[in-house]
Amino acid sequence: MAELLMPKATAVWLIDNTTLTFDQIAAFCELHPLEVQGIADGEVAVGIRGLDPVANGQVSREDIQRCEEDSSQRLEAIGPAPEVPQRTRRARYTPVSKRQDRPNAIAWLLKNYDELSDAQIGKLLGTTKATINAVRERTHWNTPNITPQDPILLGICTEAELLDAVRKARARAERAAAREEKAAEAAAAEASAAAAQASPEQPQADATPAQPADGAPPAAVEVVPSDSGTVESGTADAGLPGEGGGPADELQPEAAD
Repeated sequence: MAELLMPKATAVWLIDNTTLTFDQIAAFCELHPLEVQGIADGEVAVGIRGLDPVANGQVSREDIQRCEEDSSQRLEAIGPAPEVPQRTRRARYTPVSKRQDRPNAIAWLLKNYDELSDAQIGKLLGTTKATINAVRERTHWNTPNITPQDPILLGICTEAELLDAVRKARARAERAAAREEKAAEAAAAEASAAAAQASPEQPQADATPAQPADGAPPAAVEVVPSDSGTVESGTADAGLPGEGGGPADELQPEAAD
């Protein structure tokens, strides 16, 4: 069954204008039978004006008559209840007795919860960004007398509202930090890639020593002392005195006459 718009007001009208039983009215209005009895006795819903469900299109007159003739029957709603117009969201109203405390509350929030934005502070305290900036920059007309005070103790906002605003502010700060970290990582990766592309490839040095043109190893030269002087000898035979390019003749002393 569709939910009624104003169940107690509907119950008041049904009690006053029909012969339905308390159980039937309680079942239709989704109330307890004792509560309906209290309404009939004037102990519950005192001062509530009855609401005609027939005029609102929630039940038909024939259905009411059918249930009046048979107490075991139950009323059936025709359709859903009309939608209640939603109240437009307005700025928070601050009592006149609390308005002089708002600068103190602003100073307290700026001191203890600097992560809150000006929009959040204005929503919590019912103030404007101009007043918040004046308190922050100490240009407020009552700056010498401003003392930071907890807005919860002042009764300007509730603890649940303050905690919810702080939670949202911290979540926003964490998302901003994560975006900055990702941007820094991307910039570092791009810089390293650009440096790698800009640096030319260095050729590898040849570790093999230079060889002669014919590929033969250089001749080793050995210094051999002798009686007549210093003689250089090596693996090559060319350039040495002797017959046929052979080794040098040994020097022998002359025989005595």
